[in-house]
Amino acid sequence: MVTSLINSEKRQVSIQVKNISKRFKTRKNITEALTNVSVDVKEGEFFCIVGPSGCGKTTLLRILAGLEEQTDGEIILSWHNPERPLSTMVFQEQSAYPWLTVEQNVEYGLRLRKVPKSMRRQITQEWIEKVGLQGFEHHYPGQLSGGMKQRVAIARAFANDPEILLMDEPFANLDEQTKILMQQELIHIWEGNRKTVVFITHSIDEAIMMGDRIMMLTAHPGRVKQVFDIDLPRPRNIAEIRANPHFAELFTGIWGLLKIEVENARIQNGH
Repeated sequence: MVTSLINSEKRQVSIQVKNISKRFKTRKNITEALTNVSVDVKEGEFFCIVGPSGCGKTTLLRILAGLEEQTDGEIILSWHNPERPLSTMVFQEQSAYPWLTVEQNVEYGLRLRKVPKSMRRQITQEWIEKVGLQGFEHHYPGQLSGGMKQRVAIARAFANDPEILLMDEPFANLDEQTKILMQQELIHIWEGNRKTVVFITHSIDEAIMMGDRIMMLTAHPGRVKQVFDIDLPRPRNIAEIRANPHFAELFTGIWGLLKIEVENARIQNGH
């Protein structure tokens, strides 16, 4: 098991995943979560991962975040500026700290990095405005809707300015209307700074709307089934993208392969 960090000026590949496997040991058996997963994620790419439930998507993301260790294989992450964090993760669950205000949540990473107070306040206010939370700076998460809480988490992640942003189904628990608004908001923010993003989703629609490429994993244990190029124009507007005939073509092609893996997962689970 090797995880490497490199400083690079070429900025061509941000993440290299080489033959990653992950096994979990229990008292009774060994569970293979991932098997020989290899992929490169380019600098500034919005890279989506889809696959049936239990295929190891979140496990792979947690390995990239340093929250899990792979059993075999190598991860190489390009770190261009050691003064910035390497990665920040946005979870599916609303992860705003309930004891902090919106402003305190957004500036949390900057405070840990000991960014000067004046700069910290400037960056914090900028991102609060970008996610549409101005006027709520002194509210606590308990006073916010689910969508607003996720905006706090996204603002906190971007404000901390990581090299890589890891997102684990951040909109899965939102109602459909709020989800569409958040998707469009994230697209707009990302297109403004082109940060490297690895984004997990169960939704093919969401992956096509957001991503530059989509990696599909097989049913358990997760292997790379196929990587799709999403050649839709940017900047993207969700309503316009959904009306694009090529969107339907992409959806049909991806779903045709994913459906096989979903059925395989159901068979594995005895359904």
